[in-house]
Amino acid sequence: MRCLLLYDITSDRIRTKIADACLDYGLDRVQYSVFSGDLSRNLQEELFLKATNLLGDEEGHVMLLPLCQKDWQARSVQGCEPTSRFLVG
Repeated sequence: MRCLLLYDITSDRIRTKIADACLDYGLDRVQYSVFSGDLSRNLQEELFLKATNLLGDEEGHVMLLPLCQKDWQARSVQGCEPTSRFLVG
């Protein structure tokens, strides 16, 4: 199932660790603090738990949005689709 993981975190160190975790789970970077990809529901829960544990009591928030294929295909995009390492496919 397609998902988006978004975060707004003030700490550079934690932000980097969460970005690395997203990449480790095979997600693609869409924007600096937005990742997307296909993950099973279990892996989505695992990644979200990891991200929230990394955030701990620090200032910021993390959001994971599961999207069905129909909703993903119905998305609207303004401008060019990101390419290369920012591919959203």
